[in-house]
Amino acid sequence: MSKFVPPYPRPMPKRRLLLQLLLRPVKFLRSRSCAISALSDRAYSMHMGELTTPGQRIYIANQPDLIKRILVDEPEEFPKARMSADMLRLLMGNSIFISNGETWKRQRRIMNPAFEQARIKIVFGLMLEAAEELFARLDARAAGSAVQIDEEMMRVAADIIFRTIFSRPLTADEAKLIFEAFIRFQEAAFATGITQTVGLPSWALPIGRARARRAAKTIRGVLDPIVKARHDSFHSGEPQRHEDILQSLIAGRDAVTGTRFDAGELCEQVATLFLAGHETSASALAWTLYLAAMDQDVQDRMHQEAVAVFGGRAPQFHDMKRLEVTRKAFAEALRLYPPVAFMPRSVAHGCTMRDKQLAAGSTVSVSPWLIHRHRRYWQNPDAFDPDRFDDPATTEAQRQCYVPFSKGPRVCLGASFAHQEAAIILSGLMLRYRFDPIPGFVPRPVARLTTRSANGIWLRASKRTAPAG
Repeated sequence: MSKFVPPYPRPMPKRRLLLQLLLRPVKFLRSRSCAISALSDRAYSMHMGELTTPGQRIYIANQPDLIKRILVDEPEEFPKARMSADMLRLLMGNSIFISNGETWKRQRRIMNPAFEQARIKIVFGLMLEAAEELFARLDARAAGSAVQIDEEMMRVAADIIFRTIFSRPLTADEAKLIFEAFIRFQEAAFATGITQTVGLPSWALPIGRARARRAAKTIRGVLDPIVKARHDSFHSGEPQRHEDILQSLIAGRDAVTGTRFDAGELCEQVATLFLAGHETSASALAWTLYLAAMDQDVQDRMHQEAVAVFGGRAPQFHDMKRLEVTRKAFAEALRLYPPVAFMPRSVAHGCTMRDKQLAAGSTVSVSPWLIHRHRRYWQNPDAFDPDRFDDPATTEAQRQCYVPFSKGPRVCLGASFAHQEAAIILSGLMLRYRFDPIPGFVPRPVARLTTRSANGIWLRASKRTAPAG
């Protein structure tokens, strides 16, 4: 039986090279709003790509050994690129997602304890509470009504990260404010960063930069007052009653330098954790639900698994490892729609990759979007097939060509957090509801700071009346 092939921007066939040359200006304009819209068919089978702009040369390493070299073997030779900083600094400052060198190492040493496995277990109950709020919101809707599922996933993911950082739920007003502000920030910051990459200075883009600054100020206006109040309370010697991520970051001390985060650094790290944590998770969750709605066989298996694992009782921490179908569906959504489509790195010193000489200061990018769909390494790469993740034929591809959370020293701090969150939410939803596609609706994937749908993701949600037998 053929597998469902979900939508993505169709690449231009390589035989139309002359047309591609003529359309370069149009492709650049498109790339300012979506990083995957201008890709050619060749990009999905190449091992090394090159793009020359007025600003610099940009390379795409799309071969397993090159990806390992950049992310795992020689990460200090390939630090985070200026492109990332240009897009994100207004919101995240010089936080762990942007910084390099000794600054990054110090930040990572202080932050690692907040995401140890023991703490993931501690926050399990807080994740369940946020999931129950989601279920209550869906229960309040009319039976079989249309739901903008990406917005609901944003809200529950933001609620989870808010509870685990601050020990309190996210209000409806805060959720709406952040959701709308981050959409504006993504569009403006991504376009500004891409334009600077081709050689235009930031002062030449006043409207987009001002829009991004206003959106960042709105988001930080929700987060910073809470962080500063807690920071001041700790350093004034007041008793601390919280056991959350923020408390770990406030009390954390670097074992090498003996220093702690000051208030400004703390606000930047929390903004990074909050935005990177909830936005990437929301994207992956929404795409998983869309894919399950389009493949009812997979959805039925996820439902039956939830019934079998929970047996009519509340979920427990140890249940999460038993949700194998759910885990595979989430992994496949991360493969098809990786939350971060491109990971740009700077070339610290001139080097050789394949037949290309990379000059110092140029940019080389690892692309989860491309390596996850590489025609040479994956079977039927554009199809939704969760079972590929327990197929021995794909073991090597999973090991070498699957990087939704990056790899090496800069692997995502919150990977285990995201997997636990996904298991709780997806299994709870599949236990309670059936999701169906809305006739005529097709999402339009765009890759900016994260991979989302330009027109949202709409599904029809119906409450299940009886468990599967």
